[in-house]
Amino acid sequence: MLRAGVDLGGTKIQTVIVDADGEVVGQCRLPTPQDKGPTGVLDAIVASVRAALDDAAASTDQLLGVGVGSPGQIAHDTGTVSHAGNLPDWLGTIAVTAPLRAALGVPIELANDVQVGVMAESRLGAGRPYSSMLGIFCGTGVGGGIVINDELWLGRGAAGEVGHMVVKPDGAPCPCGRHGCLEAYAGRAAMEAEARHRIARGKHSHLLKIMEKKGRTRMSSGVWAKALERGDHVAIDLIDRAVWALGLATASAVNLLDVEAVVIGGGLGTRLGTPFADRIRTAMLPHLILPEKAPQVLSAALGDLGGAMGAALRVEHTVPPPGELGAVLIED
Repeated sequence: MLRAGVDLGGTKIQTVIVDADGEVVGQCRLPTPQDKGPTGVLDAIVASVRAALDDAAASTDQLLGVGVGSPGQIAHDTGTVSHAGNLPDWLGTIAVTAPLRAALGVPIELANDVQVGVMAESRLGAGRPYSSMLGIFCGTGVGGGIVINDELWLGRGAAGEVGHMVVKPDGAPCPCGRHGCLEAYAGRAAMEAEARHRIARGKHSHLLKIMEKKGRTRMSSGVWAKALERGDHVAIDLIDRAVWALGLATASAVNLLDVEAVVIGGGLGTRLGTPFADRIRTAMLPHLILPEKAPQVLSAALGDLGGAMGAALRVEHTVPPPGELGAVLIED
């Protein structure tokens, strides 16, 4: 039997079909609809699952279920998502499990997107050698997850929300409505807003031209990476600012949790890779109470498929043998 995993993000929906050995046998990547509200997003999830099944030459009759990793706060008992500010027009509490089950006819397992991505890295990826780790995923927003004794720590449901740790009191505005959060400095949505503000004030930047050339309507991780390659001063300054904020937040979390490793993932973290993780470690070190016991800071190993693979694990907790991770695809 097969399992499907869906990684729902602010700009893309990544879906994989995984076999009993944990191998990815089909996949689909679609843009997240920006102007059709929750109904349009749920329709796109259904379309992505069906397209991934087609890619695997399979049908819903062969599915054990579909795991969905979504931003926001998850209510497992009701199958709803709330406070998903990085999804377009998702206001209030949105039912996810029931409409997807009705459309696909299989069980749906709903979980927080970053938490399933962190669990995938812990079991299958960069965090595999460690029993404790902190995952920090930088994409449209910034989220996190905590693994203690090889188990995901959920707290009362919202553990790991590193994106809303305050790194500068009364600082930059955050999409959550508050000020000074890590996400206000290291989340792509906030970074794009600041970049557009600077460009409108006359700062020269290639970001908008690169975005248009790639056919994007928002500044994806690939757009930021290309701008850095071109030596774009706005992009360099905003990435420097993100590294500073991530160093502060990571140090505070490490001082509290004393984990063995920190894994940097998400679209931006994956795209910028090991050099980005190394810079965050350097920015973290001056703020550690025990710098001689600093944890490893690693780039996520599962690439763009990590979140979807983690969502698939929610359906059936089967872990492939060591080293059997299959090919990793990283797209712009």
